[in-house]
Amino acid sequence: MAPTSAPWRTDERPSPTASTAPKPAPCTSEPRVSRPAPTGLWALIIAGGYAAGLAADAFGLPAPYLLSSLLVGAVLALCGMVRDRLPAPANRASQALVGALMGSYLTPSALLSAAPVALPLTVVTATTIALSVAVAWFLARGGRIGRPSAVLGMVPGGSAAIVTCADELNADVRLVAFTQYLRVGLVATTAPLVAHWMTSASSAAGGHQAAGGGAGSGLLHVVAGSDQLTGLATLAAIAVVGSWAGRRLRVPTPLLIGPMLVALAATLSGAVPGFAPTGVLQNVVFVLVGLDVGVRFTRRTLLSVRRLLPPILVCMTVVCLGCAGLAWVFAGVTSIPFTDAYLATTPGGINAVLAAAVSSHANVALVSTVQSLRLLVVVLVTPLITRRLAAGRPPAPLTA
Repeated sequence: MAPTSAPWRTDERPSPTASTAPKPAPCTSEPRVSRPAPTGLWALIIAGGYAAGLAADAFGLPAPYLLSSLLVGAVLALCGMVRDRLPAPANRASQALVGALMGSYLTPSALLSAAPVALPLTVVTATTIALSVAVAWFLARGGRIGRPSAVLGMVPGGSAAIVTCADELNADVRLVAFTQYLRVGLVATTAPLVAHWMTSASSAAGGHQAAGGGAGSGLLHVVAGSDQLTGLATLAAIAVVGSWAGRRLRVPTPLLIGPMLVALAATLSGAVPGFAPTGVLQNVVFVLVGLDVGVRFTRRTLLSVRRLLPPILVCMTVVCLGCAGLAWVFAGVTSIPFTDAYLATTPGGINAVLAAAVSSHANVALVSTVQSLRLLVVVLVTPLITRRLAAGRPPAPLTA
């Protein structure tokens, strides 16, 4: 890492000769500090991600809009063409709309169907967290990663909330953010492919595929209900009110969980028209989710953690394989399809997994319930576990 500049001293005085010497003219050829990408450029990037999704959909790629936009964002970031995160308004809107979409799937019948698997669901959630913490402990034994950074980087779920509390828990924020979003990127890339493979194998074996997720036809059909204007107004109200309520209640990832809870209440009441994003609007939401994950993988980030990348990837593979094993046990105990169990237990991120569940016609209500429960538990218990395991050890420095 480059050495930091010396601190400014306010007691230094200029020499007499310095005051009379002519000052050099400012150099206009120096590169300026990078500014946020303009709105027009991001509009082109989002349009490009959507076009890539259309092409991927034509070739039958699973979760086409999510995967293609993730790859587009990663390529642009690694090439240095994009140095900024997704604009905050677009990121907030995508999280709120994903939350509303999740809440719309949690119907009374879906919740009742998930009630009999509550006990194995709780066991699987606790085992997933325990597995992640155990792997993080072994990762920290090498000495190059502190225990707080390792634990916060490995726990599955609530990436934004986990990164936010990294400073408070004496962890390296950069390493935690990279590890969390690397896991999200890997899961977002592999989960749709695995789900598509398992669904195809099930269909070839004589199984039947569930009905589609309700995507409407036509550019003007953007919500699930027949009254598009009323549905859009309801969706906007759920997103705004849910985001506000999530912040006021201080729930983890408030822009996602808040709208999900409001949408759940609206769905259970049965008094509101169909508001779930569908068709073009749903595709745009998945494009934003994919871009938000992809643009995080910059060359600077990869260079700063290049020596830590192999052990981190090994540990992530262990966690993912362990979660797949838990899904196999979960499916055997509860007699639910393995595809649903795999998507429900795969280690985040919840936005990408939901997109994979919708595209593979899985039981989205079950997937949303399990993933949401684990997200809440992870965000609540991770600080306690991290403080217990840290045992006063300082975080290992992240060197290039």
